[in-house]
Amino acid sequence: MLYWAVMFLVIALVAAVFGFGGIASTATGLAQILFVIALVLFVISLFTGLLRRNL
Repeated sequence: MLYWAVMFLVIALVAAVFGFGGIASTATGLAQILFVIALVLFVISLFTGLLRRNL
C-alpha cells in the first residue's frame, strides 16, 4: 500500500511539472489517503504484535 502511495505522489509531481493541476491534486489526495491507511495498518500491526508477545 505504501508503494501505491509513493507512485501516486510521483504521478502528482510529474503532472504538476507539466501543468496538469487537476490530475496533480487528485493524485496528491489519493497518495495522502493511502499513506494514512498504511500508517494506521502499521500501528495496528505493531500493537497486535506487542500484545501477542506479552501474552
